[in-house]
Amino acid sequence: MDEEQLRTLIRTIVRETLNPNLVPIGVSNHHVHLTEEDFQKLFPGQKIEMLKKLRQHADFAAKQTVDLIGPKGTIEHVRLMGPYRSHSQVEIARSENFTLGVDAPIRMSGDLDGTPSIKVRSPYAEIEIQGVIVAKRHIHMSLEDAKRFGVKLGDSMQVEVDGDGGRKTIFDDVVARPREDFVLEMHIDTDEANAANVGLGNNSFGKVIIKKKN
Repeated sequence: MDEEQLRTLIRTIVRETLNPNLVPIGVSNHHVHLTEEDFQKLFPGQKIEMLKKLRQHADFAAKQTVDLIGPKGTIEHVRLMGPYRSHSQVEIARSENFTLGVDAPIRMSGDLDGTPSIKVRSPYAEIEIQGVIVAKRHIHMSLEDAKRFGVKLGDSMQVEVDGDGGRKTIFDDVVARPREDFVLEMHIDTDEANAANVGLGNNSFGKVIIKKKN
């Protein structure tokens, strides 16, 4: 752990200790999840290589990138995420629908019925994937976090974000995703982050609004 990582860890511990309702915010840029079969089609004979570990213990950003080719345009150098998934899936921001010429719905990960298809190109091959979505904002959390917040899987939450430059924002319809091995983190996309003036670093936090029970 280098000095900057240590400072970030200390800031996280202090903030979460002083206010247990704080939640770290992770901003998700466009990315692609692949099955092992689809990965081998695009990168024959290769293994998915880790570039950087992510906050959720099993997840990582891969070294490999691909291009997304839609009816109206292309987005190049889109990062692959590991490990392999049971279904291939492409996640973009809502504004990127216009760039690509698709109409990706706002969905939770894995909810792919009726989603559009897109061509995915590597330096070696090109395939078509059915499963383009705009990820619905959500919070990964442990079972202890869920108990503390008083929520269960699929519950809708509110999170207040004090963005820089006077862009205080309250995000509604934030889906709770508790699981034993999850680490507390809210995921929003780049459109949502820009609207609230949230940075792309690891130092942004939101505050969960606890709804009073009648």
